[in-house]
This record gives sequence, structure tokens and C-alpha cells, in this order.
Amino acid sequence: MKFKILAIAFFIPFLSMAQERGIGIRVGEPFSITYKDFISDYISVEGMIGSAGVNGASYYQRDFTNNPPTNNSFYIGHSVKKGLSLNARAAYHEDFTDSFGITQGYLLAYGGAGIQFRTTRVNYTYSVDQISGTNQQEERVNADFGPEAFIGSEYYFSDLPMNVFAEFGLFVELLDRVGHMKAQGGVGVRYLF
Repeated sequence: MKFKILAIAFFIPFLSMAQERGIGIRVGEPFSITYKDFISDYISVEGMIGSAGVNGASYYQRDFTNNPPTNNSFYIGHSVKKGLSLNARAAYHEDFTDSFGITQGYLLAYGGAGIQFRTTRVNYTYSVDQISGTNQQEERVNADFGPEAFIGSEYYFSDLPMNVFAEFGLFVELLDRVGHMKAQGGVGVRYLF
């Protein structure tokens, strides 16, 4: 048993040198902590955990109208709190360093796909009797799940263990409201180890 632990401890530094792993922060939609690792020269996998943005007001009003608490409920308004966002993605990368005449560091362009799970907390205000004017509240969790596609570019510094990136993508809901699309994008920085 001690031999196995020593062998693992010995080989960990060599394993980490074989890959370009990075952890960092992504500002945008969704706002996330990102971990990216290359599994080959051209293919990367990425996991993100963060905060999901909210949809437009009509999205939540339509959700209330399609699923009212009672048959005689009248929508008055709502408030929304950001929730959780989880992403699992894979991307194909291509080197464009020479195309742009870059002499320091290197530039990669990439495109890929993944899956995303996101939640938001919605607090509805509604009335069941418009004459008396008494309002009621109901809190719901809106959960969305579906595929995403994205494109982006990242620059790796030659003298710093970090990269910066920018990307744009599209998320399509399969769970909750099938076919609803949401544009997403972000910029960020990762520390490489």
C-alpha cells in the first residue's frame, strides 16, 4: 500500500506537465468559475459552476399564465433572483498564431458544444379575487436544461501562466420550455497549472 501511494505521489508532477489545465473566472452569461483541461492537442473539456442570469419579464409571465396556482388567479407581477448554473462542455481548438503574425504567446480559436442546467427563483404576486384586492404570493424555482453551442478565442501568454478568452454561444431549452433560445457570452481569465 505504501508503495502505491509513493508511486502516485511521484508521478503526479509528470502528469500535470503533460496537460494545460486552467482554472479561472468567466464574466458574462453565465457568471462562472471555469475549469478547462486538454485531453488531446485539439480537444478540451470544461466544467463551469456559477450564477445564471434571468430571462425577460414576458418569459416568467407566460410561465405563470400557463401554470396558474388556481383557475381564477390573475397575474400582478413577479421578482426574480439569480440561481445556479452548471455547464459541461467540449471544444475543438485550432491555432491561429501565425495567421495574425503573433510573436509572443499563441492564439487559439475554438468551437464546441455542451449541456447546461440553470435555475432561477421567481416570486409571483397574484390575486384570486380582483374585487377585494388582496394579493397572494407564490415562490417557484424555474429550472432549465438543454444543449449549448459556442465559439470563442483564447490567448496564452508566453511569460505568464495564464490565458484570457472571449466567447459567444447559444443555449436551447429542452426542459421547461422546449425550444426557448438564450444568447450567451463572456470574457475571462484562467490561471494555468
